Amino acid sequence: MTERVLVVEDNDLNRKLFCDLLRANGLVVEPCSDGREFIEIALRFDPQVVVMDIQLPHVSGLSLIEAMKGNDLLRHIPILAVTAYAGKGDEERIRDAGAEGYLSKPVSIQPFMAAVNALLDRRAAA
Repeated sequence: MTERVLVVEDNDLNRKLFCDLLRANGLVVEPCSDGREFIEIALRFDPQVVVMDIQLPHVSGLSLIEAMKGNDLLRHIPILAVTAYAGKGDEERIRDAGAEGYLSKPVSIQPFMAAVNALLDRRAAA
């Protein structure tokens, strides 16, 4: 079974980059540009990993992580949080919300794929 990754990113260029990288590595990808649609898409798509931008319009990525971790059908899915605003304490706050992985933007290809693969491997081992 091919692994599925849900990419929640409002920036068109970043979303395209993430999706293209993941597809080039053999993953099935579902893009989501509006966080307000995230839960509905996640329930339908059933991803093995979620790549979550933290700074989204209309709703915070932190709020989405907390909502996902509070949902019995979604809480088991690991989250890689990506953010351009990597200030002191941000990583801890994001991990406390429930994200298993964290990268600051700009994201380099190798660390991004290593982080996604680590979450996929960890899930497969569980």
